[in-house]
Amino acid sequence: MPKYFGTDGFRGEANVGLTFNHAYRIGRFLGWYYSKDREAHEAKILVGKDTRLSCYMLEYALLSGIAASGADAYNMHVTTTPSVAYITKTQFFDCGIMISASHNPYFDNGIKLFSSLGDKMNDDFLLMVEEYIDRPDSEEDIPFATKERIGKVIDYMDARVMYSGFLTTAVHTPLSGLKVVLDTANGASYALAPSVFKRLGANVTVINNTPDGTNINKDAGSTHIKGLVNKVLEVGADVGFAYDGDGDRCIAVDKTGAIINGDRVMYIWATWLKSQDKLVTNTVVTTVMSNMGLYKALEDEGILYTQTKVGDRFVHEYMMEHGNIIGGEQSGHIIFNDYLNTGDGILTSLLLSEVMVKSGKTLSQLSEKMKDYPQVLVNVIVSDKKATMEDERVKTAVKEAEDSLNGKGRVLVRASGTEPVVRVMSEAMEKKDAEEAVSRVVEKLRDLGYFKGART
Repeated sequence: MPKYFGTDGFRGEANVGLTFNHAYRIGRFLGWYYSKDREAHEAKILVGKDTRLSCYMLEYALLSGIAASGADAYNMHVTTTPSVAYITKTQFFDCGIMISASHNPYFDNGIKLFSSLGDKMNDDFLLMVEEYIDRPDSEEDIPFATKERIGKVIDYMDARVMYSGFLTTAVHTPLSGLKVVLDTANGASYALAPSVFKRLGANVTVINNTPDGTNINKDAGSTHIKGLVNKVLEVGADVGFAYDGDGDRCIAVDKTGAIINGDRVMYIWATWLKSQDKLVTNTVVTTVMSNMGLYKALEDEGILYTQTKVGDRFVHEYMMEHGNIIGGEQSGHIIFNDYLNTGDGILTSLLLSEVMVKSGKTLSQLSEKMKDYPQVLVNVIVSDKKATMEDERVKTAVKEAEDSLNGKGRVLVRASGTEPVVRVMSEAMEKKDAEEAVSRVVEKLRDLGYFKGART
């Protein structure tokens, strides 16, 4: 299992957990790996970033490392994660790199790697990268490129235009008259999302679209939805969409202020496709974090479902293996496999808008048959994720908490792939029962000395 790369890339506080040197060595390895058996400049690697202050530092480190090893680095500058995946695949890059810590605060940053197919890199390749990162300088065995083999750094802002064109053509129905509010989280989608919606004819209001390097995700975006709810109600919009810092998530808000999370998005899209006889495999791919209410609603519609580990990478791997076309996470990572092989917040919002226009219904109406089970989630900051998850006393406490629900709910405990956090979640028919089940597990973590803090 990779040491640095979790479920969504290498992530840590800039210049603490993720340093300039880490980025430079990643660039060095990738540049060498893809150019080692080729002539000069035949290997090309795509680089994009979000709006964090530390992105400049990591960007130049990566670009320098890539060129020093003999590959050409193409720089998209500020762009979304899914745009990097799309351009990597369609423009035949050897790999793609996105500098972002997604929904994390500005002082964190991350590096996500994509294969030539636009998929997130597999663990075997990531382990090779990590081995080089940790190799002592005295054991350096990757040569520097010299003379004509030194790589170039190429401005590639045209790729953003290509991606904008892809998004625009994904929707076949004008959005004229649709009143939309967009919360771009002061992140990577701040310019792209409004331009696409305006081009399709929508009446657009934008909030949190003035990035300054330190305000990305700050009280904004898909993890801080209250501001969007208030703005939708204030301007009388038909719908609102909130993205995260790198633009691969989307949470929607109905005209009534009701929140439409990833589970409801999957329900809306799956039932819409089924009504058009286009739901290939008749299956929705979810993670273990999806609400039991989603499964009940899908069953009522005659639609099958399956679960994977948390992480859109695992969702996509399953979808590719089994030929599914819709899958995702409650958090708003939704994969529409007919369009793109990674989560894309802007694409999600465009497709939902098109369903609204075609059906003449609000998002609440489109998902009204889905009734959420009360869900309680506590993020526990722990001293040691691995030890916590392997402790048999913790496992026993989880089983006892779930047994207390008498078969009418569940308890799930999992380690975050990006933070020193263990997520304790329970669903039950009654909220108080879910709260009690979560409290039992959290108190056990406290008693065992793993507990360092908690947030909901």
